[in-house]
Amino acid sequence: MRQIVITKKGGPQVLKVLEVADLLPSSGEVRISVKASGLNFADIMTRMGVYPDAPPYPCVMGYEVSGIIDKISSGIDPSWLGKEVLAITKYKGQAEQVIVPIDQVFEKPPTMSFEQAAAFPVNYLTAYLILSAMGSLQSHETVLIHNVGGGVGLAALEISNHIGAETFGTASQRKHEFLKKKGLKYAIDYRNQNWKDELMKLTNGRGVDLVLDPIGGKNLKQSYQSVSSTGRVGLFGLSVVTEPGLGGTFQKLKMLFQTPIFHPFQFLLSNKGVFGVNMARLWHEKKKVRIWADILLSGQKEGWINPHVDKVFKFDQVGEAHQYIESRQNIGKVILVP
Repeated sequence: MRQIVITKKGGPQVLKVLEVADLLPSSGEVRISVKASGLNFADIMTRMGVYPDAPPYPCVMGYEVSGIIDKISSGIDPSWLGKEVLAITKYKGQAEQVIVPIDQVFEKPPTMSFEQAAAFPVNYLTAYLILSAMGSLQSHETVLIHNVGGGVGLAALEISNHIGAETFGTASQRKHEFLKKKGLKYAIDYRNQNWKDELMKLTNGRGVDLVLDPIGGKNLKQSYQSVSSTGRVGLFGLSVVTEPGLGGTFQKLKMLFQTPIFHPFQFLLSNKGVFGVNMARLWHEKKKVRIWADILLSGQKEGWINPHVDKVFKFDQVGEAHQYIESRQNIGKVILVP
């Protein structure tokens, strides 16, 4: 079977599709014949050498897959064999086969394509965790979604609209029409406008109740300044370290220098808060993750969850897929298929 391997730190040329032996599940595990695998910004950061949770090189990334269970281990209910599923994977999902513990596997709704199913786990769980589990967004509140045209951004927009909150989002101008059709109330062109100034104009100087920030660095400081009393900022990424111009080490130092330092007294005096979300560090919370996933899968059946797949690339086109996300061209999810 074939795997997409990041052979070393570097540009898209370090990505190789390599042939390896078929995998065999151990006790409590199943093997999935992968039909589609999600590509996330963490994968791009790993290739660039700036992702803190990356495994050592050479490595196979991929946190989410969909496919068909084609082999089970002892102790697994035989009815799982042959089922169409989606799964959360601790790396190694960008391959033709992946081994997964059964408690990280979910039945794929028949109304979802394999590509949509692979677009579901990371984006929607991240968005739900920020908005509902930790951000406690309410129908009478307002939310700013940075990079609202990305995979997590679109997921957050759907969930926010279901909650009934008023939505603001930053995205390049070419994405605005699509996003408004998806229910975004206020679109801000971060490339040609000062997004913070524009947000304050739109909210009459109040700011918003919740901000989703995947950027970090100085953007986090501005996000914090943009929330009102009882406001929260959910940080779920550090894409600032992938900005062009400097190497990975210098970008990390630049990001650290620009990142604000918060003191608990600051939160106490301002009635504001900041929290972080990293799905890659929630493997020990499987019970909670399953509860959240079940809520979201029910939402898909009810019609308020509809994963948007922007573009599908074959494994052999993985370098193009990385460049596509890195250049911020995607609206929604990018998917890899064997």
